[in-house]
Amino acid sequence: MIAEMSRRLTEAAEKMMKGEVKPSLPFDPFAIAQATSEFALGLAMKPQDLMEVQLAAAQQWGAFWTGALAGTESEKPRDRRFAAAEWQDDGYYRAIRDAYLLASQQLRDVVALGERSDGSQATVRFLLDQYLNAVSPANFAATNPEVVKRTKETNGANLVQGFAHLVEDIASGKGIVQRRTDPQAFEKGKTIAATPGEVVFENELFQLIQYTPTTNKVAAEPLLYVPPLVNRFYMIDLVPRQSLVKWLVDEGRTVFVISWVNPSEKHKNKGVGDYVLEGIVAAVEQVRKRIGTSPDLFAFCLGGTLVAIALAWLAAKKRSDEVNSATLIGSLVDFADMRDWSAFVHEGHLAALEDHLEDRGFIDSLELQRLFAAMRANDLIWSSVVNHYLLDKPAPASDLLYWFEDGARIPAAFLKSYNRDLLLNNKLKEPAGFEVGGVPIDLAAITTPMLVIALKDDHVSAWEAVYRGARDIGADFVLGGSGHNAGVINPPAANKHGYWTGEERPADADEWLARATRHEGSWWPRWTNWLDSKGAGKTVSARTIEDGIEPAPGRYAMMP
Repeated sequence: MIAEMSRRLTEAAEKMMKGEVKPSLPFDPFAIAQATSEFALGLAMKPQDLMEVQLAAAQQWGAFWTGALAGTESEKPRDRRFAAAEWQDDGYYRAIRDAYLLASQQLRDVVALGERSDGSQATVRFLLDQYLNAVSPANFAATNPEVVKRTKETNGANLVQGFAHLVEDIASGKGIVQRRTDPQAFEKGKTIAATPGEVVFENELFQLIQYTPTTNKVAAEPLLYVPPLVNRFYMIDLVPRQSLVKWLVDEGRTVFVISWVNPSEKHKNKGVGDYVLEGIVAAVEQVRKRIGTSPDLFAFCLGGTLVAIALAWLAAKKRSDEVNSATLIGSLVDFADMRDWSAFVHEGHLAALEDHLEDRGFIDSLELQRLFAAMRANDLIWSSVVNHYLLDKPAPASDLLYWFEDGARIPAAFLKSYNRDLLLNNKLKEPAGFEVGGVPIDLAAITTPMLVIALKDDHVSAWEAVYRGARDIGADFVLGGSGHNAGVINPPAANKHGYWTGEERPADADEWLARATRHEGSWWPRWTNWLDSKGAGKTVSARTIEDGIEPAPGRYAMMP
């Protein structure tokens, strides 16, 4: 295996030397170098602030060593990397942990000094976080008490087998950490994405799935889900106990779902406008044609951004009545505040990405997964390094991680327009700043009732930014607990996470949260109550499906 890996690397190097392979990176390394140098120059202009940080650091280290030598117990941090009892109970490991956490905080304090509005601080912060995540004592065999214990128990067999896993992953060509979840634990259409239903329409961009009713009566208004492009739709249809689709159907809702195609080179020129018109608007038309009633849309992440654009397009066309209401979950409509994601929204990076996409016509799902994993490196990279390369533990059977691994591609034209027009230039913030099919998009013109749901620990769409977007478009607002993905999958039976509500809409998000009321449990019932308040309050006989094309989840969800 090692010989084969060496041969492949040698062949690739020879091709590059001969000019047969053109190196292509989806980012600009010179932009990173420029950002770090500009950041360093900015720090050099603040000698007084740097001196204060150094003095504070000296005092902190003095207090640390005094406590460590005296055996004083420190407070246990809320950090899953240090969950083992030894990190708290054993003075040696506790000192290693606390020294690492103190040094990490001090470095982050230095980065915080360099406040800049050009994205360089976000770049430096991202790079620092990657470094700090990588050098955590939890990631090394000699400084992780669980690994030390496991190595003694197995006489080192865990490290030998872990190294074999590492070599196997590298030889695969996909990089390290391919064992976040057990790929054999689930089967689409049988144990996951298994709620009964039928594909009832398809075009070049999507299949429309309608789910089989389980109640005799259903709400008059159907639901239509619009997922993001980066993953398959079935995050809302995981195993039955976690499936939002199943819960909605059992609650007496007629549920439709858009299942996007996994694009190939033939979709290269499909842009944002195509996904809005040939995707969302076409799906709305099909639901209305089948049911005779305007649907309630709900969408997640990028899907919610597209829904907002679609609603503005319908408003401009005097067709707002075609959608009864819309719920956007973890979605941004104002991209002024992207936190650490702004590190990637840079002219140099965008130009490099466009060159990278030119030949293939799409960005590969593996590249997208790596980016999202880097933003949550401790959970999605380093925990797997520890479990599979050091502890030799089998991958867990996680339906959510199975879905995460089942990524999808994005067409070049879509990514170019989305990155430049929406992320970089924030054109949705401007009246008529963005166009779809020659129609100016003005979010202020939307009259459709809207609810925006943010997630408090969201690492993709910061809840404060989602709140400001909801306030700008006059939407109702609910703040759910947990993160970007896990906060959505919140069945009432689990009684987890909680959520916040508040009628006032102050400009400051933190002020809203301070005044808001916290509720236990899931926001799902709160949402369906909101849907009922926007509907006619009628129920009708359940809609049976008699003209299905194929069973759910359909071919598009199965595409490699």
